[in-house]
Amino acid sequence: MAARRDSPANRRIQRRQADGAPPGRPNSATRLRQDAGGRAHARSRPDLSAIPGRSPQALAVLAHLDDVGTGPGANDNASGIAALIELARSYATTVSGHVPAGASIVSPAHTLLFVATDGGEFGGLGARRFAADFRNRVVTAIVLDSIAGRAPSRLVIAGNTAREASAGLVATTAARIQEQAGALPRRPSGFAQLLDLAFPFTLYEQGPLLAHGVGGLTVTTAGDRRSASFADTPARVNGGRLAQVGRSTQQLLRALDQGAELVQGTSSYVYLGARVIRGWAIQLVLIAALLPFVIATIDLFARCRRRRVPIAPALRSYRSRLAFWVWVGVVFQLFALVGVWPRGAPLPVAPQIVAARHWPLLGLLGLAALAAIGWVVTRARLAPRRRAAIDDELAGHTAALLALGVVGLLVVATNPYALILVLPSLHAWLWLPHVQSRAPWLRVSVLALGFLGPFLLLISFAARYGLGLDAPWYLAELAALRYVSIPTFVIGLAWLAVAAQFAALTAQRYGPYPSAAERGLGPIRSALRHAILARRAQRKASEQRQRAIGG
Repeated sequence: MAARRDSPANRRIQRRQADGAPPGRPNSATRLRQDAGGRAHARSRPDLSAIPGRSPQALAVLAHLDDVGTGPGANDNASGIAALIELARSYATTVSGHVPAGASIVSPAHTLLFVATDGGEFGGLGARRFAADFRNRVVTAIVLDSIAGRAPSRLVIAGNTAREASAGLVATTAARIQEQAGALPRRPSGFAQLLDLAFPFTLYEQGPLLAHGVGGLTVTTAGDRRSASFADTPARVNGGRLAQVGRSTQQLLRALDQGAELVQGTSSYVYLGARVIRGWAIQLVLIAALLPFVIATIDLFARCRRRRVPIAPALRSYRSRLAFWVWVGVVFQLFALVGVWPRGAPLPVAPQIVAARHWPLLGLLGLAALAAIGWVVTRARLAPRRRAAIDDELAGHTAALLALGVVGLLVVATNPYALILVLPSLHAWLWLPHVQSRAPWLRVSVLALGFLGPFLLLISFAARYGLGLDAPWYLAELAALRYVSIPTFVIGLAWLAVAAQFAALTAQRYGPYPSAAERGLGPIRSALRHAILARRAQRKASEQRQRAIGG
């Protein structure tokens, strides 16, 4: 691939547009349908060309055919498709009886798969289908996406799970790009990589591959969110960059063909400069950071037991708050099942489509109304009937800290990296019992520090993916699509219940769970009682009237 604007890859982009098909739009081989929310569903298998090798184990190169329809799509992703075609052409064999001009006869050690996928802009639907079908055959995969931009090349290594391509594959790919471009490709910052492990998310097609255990990464010149512009025309394609990435991928395939087994599989790590911090080391550090909180909470619980401070009413208060948030979560998931929220595969949503930015106001109002009903029912047990004593507040803090400790342990069991989102609340809220008698601004400040983890996640989505103020709804939509797993969703609800109890204590609106004599019947039982008594009164009045008439 020559580094010039009239290279074969560039000419393919221009011919594709001249034939009447926008460079990145779905062609006749790509059968996609979209629902009203903008979600796409693949109906066809990816287009695949295979170069037989001496081993049935395969190396794969992928590029998606589609774009979101907001621009001509020359870079995103006609550039990747053009490079894919040229790479396949360079490995042409005499199986068909002829060799195209400029191609060489090559007999690779591994089978080579050149795959044009559907739905690349919609969470990698085609890549997901390919990974499901070929997970037992593919050793390593390289994704080419928007490779002809003006920015330097970049490697995307994050996945849809807390797994990444092997560090050996990343290093080999970076070395091949450096040979052609004269500089190492960019990678996310260490903190961004850690966030990607804590909340695994990517808009690129290596995500579904990694989720199926196929080691893969994406080479691109775009950012975390692909740019969608009407200016994405063939005239703006950087031919030099396209040729660099094409030659780098060609050299990478040759290197992998000789030792693919050395870089296969997935792992977890974080790059800090030239150093690789292994995932197990990061997990140990995060779990070690959890231990002081666990020890302090157990000690506080033991002190309460020695002082005979009753913890049970405080635990029941937390149970009521948890019941409220579970009610909200159940309603939210039911709305997802009946189609109030957008439907689709459990994959990332393209930020450019309507569903990512359109807040379904009627659905949210319905959720708020049902949540309000749940709060009215719950509040009867949580409203303070008297000012809480010091021991009551201490018990409330202890119960909330115990629940928070359970949340932390559940996070460790599901995804230890997610502790970075929870640790601020663990260590900040541990100080709330000590500042309970201090100035309100200090209590509120300590409480607010506990929300630092979720806040950083929101800021990350708002900035990295260009979502801005739509980031909260986008994350909620990921939960509705089940991209966020149900266990993770439930853990989040438990954390919110803890936050609610601490908020009540901070506002000095906390009351211990009332005793049987104090709590009465509750709103539901009270309403039923009034209805039954009213019915009896009506029946009695009717009987009296009948006796009066008969008498």
